[in-house]
Amino acid sequence: MKEAALAFGSNLGDSRAMIERAIAVLGEMAAVRVTRVSSFYRTPPWGVDDQPDFINACALVETSYSPEALLAACKDLEKALGREEATRWGPRLIDVDVLWMAGETRDTATLSLPHPRLTERAFVLVPLAEIGPNLEIGGARVQAHLARLKADDRDAVIALE
Repeated sequence: MKEAALAFGSNLGDSRAMIERAIAVLGEMAAVRVTRVSSFYRTPPWGVDDQPDFINACALVETSYSPEALLAACKDLEKALGREEATRWGPRLIDVDVLWMAGETRDTATLSLPHPRLTERAFVLVPLAEIGPNLEIGGARVQAHLARLKADDRDAVIALE
């Protein structure tokens, strides 16, 4: 089993319930054990501004899947929950990204590990720092990556009750 970090996002429908459902389904997979789940955060859209705010969360899992198999399981999960392909960075019912996997790096047409924009995005770093502040990604700890972001970007990520 290897540790991996996943990010979840949604801005259509009941976003919180959709993310909770995605995490629950992942936890039911024989090859995945969910070990930690962050709080849920409301975040402004990134990439395409003219859309509703997102709800985001992160989870740490232990998995026997390869990085490619974990990505495939996440994409199958998105489809099973009703996601349809649309505008890049646009509105979505559910998005599940593989951010990082212990001891693994990839740079292929279908998978980059660690996620290439992970260290630039407060909507990922804030929840990830909550559950794995000392994970080392790209030569620095998650908490250090988060500290490097502009305060305005960090402050725009609002914890939900």
